[in-house]
Amino acid sequence: METTAQVHARLSTLPRAALGFFPTPFHRAENLSRELGIDLWIKRDDLTGMSLFGGNKVRKLEYVLGEARARGCDTVVSYGATQSNCAMQVATACRRLGMRPILYLVAIVEPAELRANLLLDYVLDAEVHLVPLNGGTEEEAEEEAVRLGRAHMARLEGEGHICCEVPMGAAQPLGSAGFIGGWAELLDQCCGQGIAPDYLFLGTGTGGTLAGLAAGRKLMGGPEIVAVNVSPKDEGYPARTAELGTRALRAIGSDETLRPEDFRTDLGYYGAGYEAPAPAATAAIRRLARTEGILVDPVYTGKALSGLIDYAEQGKIPRGSTVVFWHTGGATALFAEPEMVGPVAGGRTL
Repeated sequence: METTAQVHARLSTLPRAALGFFPTPFHRAENLSRELGIDLWIKRDDLTGMSLFGGNKVRKLEYVLGEARARGCDTVVSYGATQSNCAMQVATACRRLGMRPILYLVAIVEPAELRANLLLDYVLDAEVHLVPLNGGTEEEAEEEAVRLGRAHMARLEGEGHICCEVPMGAAQPLGSAGFIGGWAELLDQCCGQGIAPDYLFLGTGTGGTLAGLAAGRKLMGGPEIVAVNVSPKDEGYPARTAELGTRALRAIGSDETLRPEDFRTDLGYYGAGYEAPAPAATAAIRRLARTEGILVDPVYTGKALSGLIDYAEQGKIPRGSTVVFWHTGGATALFAEPEMVGPVAGGRTL
């Protein structure tokens, strides 16, 4: 096992753009701990900055765009859904670094007006291209978005621009390396609080955050990771995530290999699908707001929290366990299209 200091030293060899406010807060959820019979702590990556609307992708973008800046990139092309947290944070980071953001966004939920992250993309003056489903699948529209984005990059590079491509969720080795650093940060904070967590819960979509955290655990040890899937995934998802984590380890000069058995994924809490509300997630959103005054969202963190709550209430984790919930941000989704948000106000209207 390596120490956190050794891992921080490895990361220091990579180009990095200082974008976020780190370390992010780490504190106990006193009231919800009592209700669930566990010792619950929250890692507040909803407070990464750069703006009021931060989130986990900032850790990734520090390294992804740090490398892009070192190459002299002036333009960044990225992808996501219309309410993508990552795409919005890419646009924010680009403005901070003097780069031009171009976004190709899939309209899984067709926007009737500018709301939430899509509104912020326009406030940030990103160049936004909407890609409709046109009766096809999400996967087909995502492939079309990438095709269009790469054709756009080729045109720009032909004009002399230097482009950086950021995949959906910034799920790439340098991005996941940022979460190896995040794991080291968490272990340092746990040491400072005098706790040794048993479990860590997070939501997982494209897998980059999970890959980095699991790679960090592989290097430094720490709590068991339970990743709650926020959308359907095929049986190859854990292996692909492990491969991404291994590539992140190689990026920081480690010979360790991440394997699917090094973390747990759970497909039981995503409801009807990505950007679709789930009743248990809606209940979790309202419960955390009521007990702690902390907001989570219907797309990612609400589903992850619903999994944690169910594990505690069903005895899937022992009573009295010390549990970390990694809050990855995304509360802007509370202001997205109604069919995405669900009845988070408890059915109340004006």
